[in-house]
Amino acid sequence: MAFPNGQAMSGSSSPQRKMGRGKIEIKRIENTTNRQVTFCKRRNGLLKKAYELSVLCDAEVALIVFSTRGRLYEYANNSVKATIERYKKACSDSSGAGSTSEANAQYYQQEAAKLRAQISNLRNNNRQMMGETLAGMNARELKNLEGKLERGISRIRSKKNELLFAEIEYMQKREVDLHNNNQLLRAKIAESERNQQQQQHNMNVLPGGSNYEAMQSPNEHQFDSRGFFQVTGLQPTNHYAPQDHMSLQLV
Repeated sequence: MAFPNGQAMSGSSSPQRKMGRGKIEIKRIENTTNRQVTFCKRRNGLLKKAYELSVLCDAEVALIVFSTRGRLYEYANNSVKATIERYKKACSDSSGAGSTSEANAQYYQQEAAKLRAQISNLRNNNRQMMGETLAGMNARELKNLEGKLERGISRIRSKKNELLFAEIEYMQKREVDLHNNNQLLRAKIAESERNQQQQQHNMNVLPGGSNYEAMQSPNEHQFDSRGFFQVTGLQPTNHYAPQDHMSLQLV
């Protein structure tokens, strides 16, 4: 719809308003409530960005914020004090010729101190796991330690049972294999014994089916144990013709 002044109707009193999130003017917020809400939101965002920068880029970050009421908010992936000392050292040595080497030495010293602190914490945790150095722990810390030990023992038992079941299954399979091999060996031994008996029987019996002892010559039985002829073998035989007896008669 056109108006007499030639301007179109606008949905807002301000012609500069746009859809979506618009830019705000950077200046002090006069409204106390709005200022406090903006402070909380921007502070949380700033702390989040500092944390992300320290994790993603492995950078040493220290952030200090004081509210209008004097309340302190801080974040540091190492410690605020150590970061400030490092900052002072870097600023004081920036004009010197050996500032780079000294800064590196300071950095390595800090890293060594961090590693020593981590080693000390690990040793302390190990002693606590073994039931030592429990005097300085309160009831809540002891309960947390008990929960950690129970979870660790549960995982250890689960792994142990898994290994035992695997070993039992392997031994059962091994038992079945040994039993099958034993049966196979028994069958082979029985077959070998049958073959030996068959060979012995074939040696005692000729191919024609006659007994070898029965087929021996009768003269072989005429020798005694000393190898001489038996007496029966020397008996006279009357196989002469009748005419021979007649020729031997006296006249």
